[in-house]
Amino acid sequence: MKLSRYFPILEWGRTYNATTLTNDGVAAIIVTIMLIPQSLAYAMLAGLPAQIGLYASIMPLIAYAIFGTSRTLAVGPVAVVSLMTLTAASTIAPPGSAQFIAAALVLALLSGLFLLLMGLFKLGFLTNLLSHPVVSGFITASGIIIATSQLKSILGVKASGAAMPELITSLFAAIGTVNVPTLVIGVLATAFLFWVRKGLKPLLIRLGLKPRAADLTAKTGPITAVAVSTIATIALGLEAKGVQVVGDIPQSLPPFSVPLIDLELWQKLAIPALLLSIIGFVESVSVGQTLAAKRRQRIDPDQELVGLGAANLSAAFSGGYPVTGGFARSVVNFDAGAETPAAGAFTAIGIAIAALFLTPFLASLPIATLAATIIVAVLSLVDLKTPRTIWLYSKTDFAAMAATIGITLLAGVEPGVIAGVALSLALFLWRSSRPHAAIVGRVPETEHFRNIDRHKVFTDPRILTIRIDESLTYLNARWLEEFILEQVADHKDVRHVILMCSAVNAIDASALESIEAVNHRLDDANIRLHFSEVKGPVMDRLKRSHFLDELTGQVFLSQNTACKKLIEASNHQDAADNGEDIWRERGLI
Repeated sequence: MKLSRYFPILEWGRTYNATTLTNDGVAAIIVTIMLIPQSLAYAMLAGLPAQIGLYASIMPLIAYAIFGTSRTLAVGPVAVVSLMTLTAASTIAPPGSAQFIAAALVLALLSGLFLLLMGLFKLGFLTNLLSHPVVSGFITASGIIIATSQLKSILGVKASGAAMPELITSLFAAIGTVNVPTLVIGVLATAFLFWVRKGLKPLLIRLGLKPRAADLTAKTGPITAVAVSTIATIALGLEAKGVQVVGDIPQSLPPFSVPLIDLELWQKLAIPALLLSIIGFVESVSVGQTLAAKRRQRIDPDQELVGLGAANLSAAFSGGYPVTGGFARSVVNFDAGAETPAAGAFTAIGIAIAALFLTPFLASLPIATLAATIIVAVLSLVDLKTPRTIWLYSKTDFAAMAATIGITLLAGVEPGVIAGVALSLALFLWRSSRPHAAIVGRVPETEHFRNIDRHKVFTDPRILTIRIDESLTYLNARWLEEFILEQVADHKDVRHVILMCSAVNAIDASALESIEAVNHRLDDANIRLHFSEVKGPVMDRLKRSHFLDELTGQVFLSQNTACKKLIEASNHQDAADNGEDIWRERGLI
């Protein structure tokens, strides 16, 4: 077994050269400039001291570079995971307190362990419990909650709440205490960042800059907002006028930390940590696969679990909090030309340098500027077009999405995602219990068989062909039995029933028992049961049972063959029956 299977760094490291180093280095510089204000902002969103955002952007990036498979995924604090950290840790202690920070470390530890175990046991498929509509709805609702929660920092008021009703109520209650200088900074920073995102790149291109260079320059807009607002705060003495600032940030590298060993605390945080790790993985692997496809590369989802698990464990032991792959910084990393995960390690070095030498310059940074950074970042996550698209395509998927959005907004993050998963599973079970099946006939002058309600087809009243478009399991076994018998009751002349199994990938024991019951009941009515186009693995399992010995009909290789032979047999039977009637009329029998 190749060691590089578990340590992808051994694979890409063998071909590392000076050109790759240069490309990774340039990308790291750009991502570092972007990540410094983001790390501070997301730590604030998570209810943690600003330096913890920097700590969470150092060792986790190095761990992912060793164990991750995506060449361009940028790992670190992200908005949704920060909100989930705030929600979970707030049940333990008030934000910012020592107990709260300890809970955040435990969340990182438990998330890392869950991800690592899922990766080692190849359980990446468990993330399929979260359907796309549920994830999309959850992220949209989370983006709305996050943006609303940051309005308090834009207005310079005190407000709290984990869901929209509490947030809106507390904001309205504090509206009379708005700090005007803070409001001016917040509004100007938000407007500037929105303009940078939409308008700066076209302006730079008109001024003669190449598109790629213009795009990367526009991505550094938050640094400009940070620098200008910090200088303005110092020059105008705005802190004395009530403008809240980040304050002193320790000049240090991430400390070695040991998460609190408290079984009762671990038990309280286990479910939130599991949800956090699944949401984080789904977001990360989606970004990783999208970027990998653009370069005709691939990522290994199970190894990605290991890489993200290692990143979160590193965060837990280096004073950080839960992390995952971020969309915005990963796209910047990709566009900047990163070729290997080493770009993430170089970014970690850049963040470490910032933590050591640049933090004194950030002490007067207005919190309103960080809030503006968060608002502009998360509003790009709010997708108001997808709900309409999903409504037109699938009402059941829309129901899951709408429930996720509604419950997340009204009750909070954890109830929203749990409700979304539960409803998705319930709808899946309901759909699986009622599989699609159709009565089919032969399209004239072809050997193809199609639904009689959709096409003009040839049918024989003596032969009833039912095409089943799902695997047969305990969920739909009883439904199938009732469906076949109802169709037989509605077709009085039927002598042969054919189950067309071209879409059946499996028949479990419960379904086999129901088919056996159908076989016996049809036999009692002098009707033969046949099968056609049974797949090899399904046939292998049927041969291991006694069912084929008791089957009243045959198993045909193709539906066309089945119809030809059964029509011929029915014609012979009709001829024999007619001849017997003539003899009876003549009194010969």
